[in-house]
This record gives sequence, C-alpha cells and structure tokens, in this order.
Amino acid sequence: MRSIRFYLVVALLSTVALGNFIAAVYGYRSSMIEAQALLDRQLADAATLISTMQPRNTLVVEQPSSRLAFQIWTQNGRLVQRSSNSGNTPITAFEDGFRDENFEGYRWRVLGRLDERQRRWILVAERIDIRTQLADNLVLRAVVPMVVSLPIIALIVWLVVGNGLSLVKQLAQELRGKRADDLSRLTTSDPPVEMAPVVDAINDLLKRLNDSVLRERRFSADAAHELRTPISAIKVHVHNLRSEFPEHADELAILDRDLGRLSHLIEQIMLLYRVTPEHYKANMQMIDLHALAQELIGDLYEEIDNKHQTISLAGTSQTISGDRDSLVILLSNLILNASKYSPEGASIRVLVDHTELGICLSVEDTGPGIPLAEISRVFDRFYRVGGDRHDSKADGCGLGLAIVKHIADLHRANIVLENNADTPGLTVNVIFPVDIDTSLFINRVEE
Repeated sequence: MRSIRFYLVVALLSTVALGNFIAAVYGYRSSMIEAQALLDRQLADAATLISTMQPRNTLVVEQPSSRLAFQIWTQNGRLVQRSSNSGNTPITAFEDGFRDENFEGYRWRVLGRLDERQRRWILVAERIDIRTQLADNLVLRAVVPMVVSLPIIALIVWLVVGNGLSLVKQLAQELRGKRADDLSRLTTSDPPVEMAPVVDAINDLLKRLNDSVLRERRFSADAAHELRTPISAIKVHVHNLRSEFPEHADELAILDRDLGRLSHLIEQIMLLYRVTPEHYKANMQMIDLHALAQELIGDLYEEIDNKHQTISLAGTSQTISGDRDSLVILLSNLILNASKYSPEGASIRVLVDHTELGICLSVEDTGPGIPLAEISRVFDRFYRVGGDRHDSKADGCGLGLAIVKHIADLHRANIVLENNADTPGLTVNVIFPVDIDTSLFINRVEE
C-alpha cells in the first residue's frame, strides 16, 4: 500500500540530498581551486623565505618535513644548496612559474623563481599527495555537516508532513466510526484548501446515498402496501368465483395457488430487503439459541406434523449475542426449507452445541440434498436447484437461503452446507463466533 507521508518524505529528502550533492560537488571543486591557490601562495612565500637564507658551508640541509623540498642554483648552473630530499639534479627547469614534476618517487608541485638581486634560481617543491590531503580535509570540514544534517532534516520533514496529513487520519477515523445507517455530513470544519474538495465530495456522496436510501425505503414500503392490497382483493374475487362457478373449481384452485406463490414472493422480497445488514436495525441482546429453537419448533410443529414428518432438538443451552427477530427468521427458513424439500415421513434434526469454531446451529433433513456443483450457488437470489421444476414439486422463489445468508452476515456467522455422508439429506451448519463484538452492530430498536 502506498503511503503519501512516505512518498513526500522520500521526495523531499531526495530533493534535499540532490541539492546538497550538487552544492557539495560545486563547493568541492571551488574549494579545491581556492585551496590549491592558497597552497601555491604558501609555496611562493616559502620561496621568498628561502631566497633570504645565507649560503652555508654544507651543501645539503636537513629538511625537517618531507612535504617540502628546495634547491638553490646559480645562474651558470652550480648547485649552491639543497634540501636532503631533493637530489643533485634540478627538480624543474630554470623558468619562472608553477608546474608539476616527478622526482624521488612522488608527484610534486614546483615553483621556479629567479632571485635577480643575488643572481640565483630558487626551486621550491611540495608533494601533491600531501597538498591534496590537506585540501580534502579543509573541504570535508565544510561538506560533512551537510551530510550529518540529513537525518535531522528527515526527522523534521517526517514530523511536519505527518502533522500536515493529520486531517486525513482524522477524516478516516470519522468515516470508520460512522454506523452503517449514518449518512450525515462529516463534522470536519475549515479543512485545508487541498482537502476541501475531498471533504465536499464525500459530503455530496453521503447526501446522494442518503437520498437514494430514503427513496428505496419509501418505494419498498409503498410497493409492499400497493402489492398486498390488489392480491388480497383478487383472492377474495377468486373465492367468490368458486361459489358462482363450481364447474371451474379446478382452474380457480390453480389461480389461487399461483396467487399464493406471488404473495409469498412479495413477502420474501420485502423480508430480504429488511434483513440486509446495511438496512437492518438490529437490537443485539444475549439470547439462548437452544431455547429459541425449542420455542420455534413448538410454533412450527403443526405445519411439520401435517406432512407426517418428525422433528427433534438436541444439544445444550448456548448463549449468543444476536437479534431475536432476525434469528427467528433464520431458524424458520432453515426448518421450513428442510420440511419443504423432504418427503412425507421424513425426520428433521436441530442441534445447538459448542464447537472449536464457535456455537453451531445445525439443521439436518433427509431430503434429496444438493449436488456439490450447485452448493456454492444456493445463496444467490432467485436461484433454485433444478429451477422451478424441482423434484420435490414444492413451491419456492429461491430467496430463503439468501435471507439466511444476510442474517448470518449480520451476526458475523459462517454457513456451511454439506450432504449427509451415510443417509440422504442435507445438513446446514450456522457457526456463530463466541467472542462476537456487539459494538460492531447497530444497537438500537427499530422505531
């Protein structure tokens, strides 16, 4: 993941380092030229000083420093005096000015000067390697502080950039702290000029989302009311037509069944919308899942018994944090699905128990099961195994498991579907996390 702070710090430090490098190179070259000129002046001063020396009886003068060497020659080419490190041959031509020469195994900077008063040549030399080292030391004293200051500059830039980007972190925290249904404007006030377009764009997006959600809610409420009313009226008319035209009872029975399917489809669509985690206003509380399943099985027992099916409940009392209304819908869909797609005389088993993964709610039936290739698709909206011509001949719209999936997502639970190993049928496992964080949900009761 790219970091704006890291990018700005690296870019600024690279710019500073490049600027320092260019300045150092230019300064080094300029300083070396000035240092060489200074050392040349010192060499000239040494030549002037040597020219004032009175000749000694000895030809060779011991030189305390190997950095300098000198020779004194008469105009007719006789060596008058020399340093111990210069030899007996001229160290350079008898010409005025500076030049570079090699002797005694080193490279030397040599100055030739004619002393017209005493009519003799003064030849003075200084080792170039020592001159360069001295010049380098002078230049490094000026360059090293620039290099040493880079970490300090990096720290200052890091803190300054971090402080400048603090609003981004504040903005992220505010967005992260918003509830799923909170589409109000951001409270960030007086943002910097660079951040103002971002804050305005987010506020504009939140406003459009809020308007869209309100329109959708109004449409859903209006659609539910407007669709239920005519269907109920048509059912009344069909009932009346059965009395007036008993000879068409079979056709009217088919029409009544289709109206029931349409009514069921509308109810399921509305239920699917209501339990979507983004829209559902949950009231999270501690619920005994085993007791809830026992209560619901009692409510559904008559409907299951009408198909000559049996249902049992096993397991132990297990408490989870959940929304009671949505959990009732989840359990009802799973149990009624198991009953719907199982033949007469089948058995349904509900189990609530604690596992290593969490608290598991299992609903097992003895129906036809689901082909492995289609298990991953059964949570898609309006998808039915085998389509409308399901082998069970049971009516359905393909929304039951989609609703179950939404409710599981609301509770951060996982759903695992598996065909029974030894007997026909399907087992649906809903695994609830034990340490579920209720602060992640919208903890308020729907008004």
